Amino acid sequence: MSIRVACAQIPLSIGDTAGNRTAARIAVEQAARDGAQLVVLPELASSGYVFADRAELATLAETRDGPAIAEWANLAEAFGLTIVAGFPEAAGDAIYNSAAVVDPTGLRGVYRKAHLWDSENAVFDRGDDLPLVLDTAHGRIGVMICYDIEFPEWVRAAALSGADLLCAPVNWPLLPRPEGERPAEMVRALAGAGMNRMPMAVCDRVGVERDQDWVGGSVIIDADGYPMAMAEFGKADVIAADVDLAESRVKRINAHNDVHADRRVDLYRRTALLD
Repeated sequence: MSIRVACAQIPLSIGDTAGNRTAARIAVEQAARDGAQLVVLPELASSGYVFADRAELATLAETRDGPAIAEWANLAEAFGLTIVAGFPEAAGDAIYNSAAVVDPTGLRGVYRKAHLWDSENAVFDRGDDLPLVLDTAHGRIGVMICYDIEFPEWVRAAALSGADLLCAPVNWPLLPRPEGERPAEMVRALAGAGMNRMPMAVCDRVGVERDQDWVGGSVIIDADGYPMAMAEFGKADVIAADVDLAESRVKRINAHNDVHADRRVDLYRRTALLD
């Protein structure tokens, strides 16, 4: 089963919810015209990222029936798409860095980020659920957010739950790196895909926000851990690739090795004593 997957690397602005929704809508429409069946938007696509404090975040957080998810659901219905997109989720007294999955039937599920990065710890509550994995008309989709994919255990959890494709909305801050090197975050994503023979669609953002610049490193990765499509760093772009989801169901890499069956779980259990 092959599907056309797109990542919409769009500019976002803190607090400009209407402008952010417009940028997302234009990108989704472009992806749909290119034949995309699944579109991934960045982390916190509705709000922007660099919050002054929790009070500001609270003014931008939305419930699951808020305007951002409603608009994404309308787009999914209009174009027959599945959309994965990040938003700040208001849930009673808690606020989560969340990602929604919508398809033509509406909201299918929400994942709450478990591993918070840097200043996120000061404003967000931490999610406590395993990675979201659910069946859609466009395959069995796993979802996590940004820093989550840097934990091999978390990526493996999605793979062991049967995800055919892992979708990750991200905001990768631009940090110093040696000239000519790929961002370390991208290298970890490539490794996670290859170690699990599970394609990944990682959607980053662009647009300087309160003096913070971003990598703009969106990438769609095949089951062997190689890029199928890469955005130009720091530039708004919609990238797409045809991903064979059947590849992710074959974990054998030669006559003797299988990336999941070869795990020595009996030994790994001992590592729990090291925590």
